Amino acid sequence: MARNTINDLLAFRAVATERSFTRAAAHMGVSTSALSHTMRGLEERLGIRLLNRTTRSVVPTEAGERLLRGIEVHFDGIEAELAALGEMRDKPAGTIRITTGAHSARTILEPVLIGFLHDYPDIKVELSVDAGFVDIVAERFDAGVRLGETIAQDMVAVRIGPDMRMAAVASPSYFSRSAPPHTPHDLAGHNCINLRFPTYGGLYAWEFEKAGRALNVRVEGQLIVNDPALAFQAAIDGLGIAYLPEDHVLPLIDDGHLVRVLEDWCPPFPGYHLYYPSRRQHSSGFTVLIEALRYRE
Repeated sequence: MARNTINDLLAFRAVATERSFTRAAAHMGVSTSALSHTMRGLEERLGIRLLNRTTRSVVPTEAGERLLRGIEVHFDGIEAELAALGEMRDKPAGTIRITTGAHSARTILEPVLIGFLHDYPDIKVELSVDAGFVDIVAERFDAGVRLGETIAQDMVAVRIGPDMRMAAVASPSYFSRSAPPHTPHDLAGHNCINLRFPTYGGLYAWEFEKAGRALNVRVEGQLIVNDPALAFQAAIDGLGIAYLPEDHVLPLIDDGHLVRVLEDWCPPFPGYHLYYPSRRQHSSGFTVLIEALRYRE
């Protein structure tokens, strides 16, 4: 393949990824007009339009999307190999980008990173907290963190935390006004604190299980939040029943600030896993981070 064709494909990749000639040109260190000329030349040689251009945006055509998927694998591999060569020294180095939820970031990642970053001063870790599922390939993350049962089969999954349980809790003052529920069906008569997550496309259905019988319950209540920390505080304040990770509420159950119900309907489930594409070549820094995070009972 001619060198100018490779350069043209790199230019196309930048424009298609950034969705902007201006940002792509700045990233590549060339002028916008030169980059536009390069794209027109590539399209003319291929005999097909790769980009749809408007005054506000640049979007790959169907052919452009296909080309981007095809070259992305190869360029990612080349970049990873070059990065790995650059890191062949005494200590691993590089930047590692991870998408994660707030709970896993606080309870799993941050405690490990305290010692890890001290031991590896040449490694940088970027944590991006997001309540929804993120396409780690499209968004150029090295890895993501999810509950084990939600990870796609084409990903490598590494267990980084213990099994988890959920807990339905409310304040003693709330249960002084309403009798505690004995089954999930009883929640229909209670003021429940709903959580809205982008992951679920709406309000989170509370998931229960007992004796192999799974039951998802859509609860009702006066308050809807998109942050478990807000649901936690609302439960403490007596606004209703919240459904939260057990480790988040156990201290307040133990000291009497919260009362737990339906405990026999909340069995353990697979906890947090780090996941990443199996085809991607990773840096030595990423390898040592995996080992640092790997859960060991």
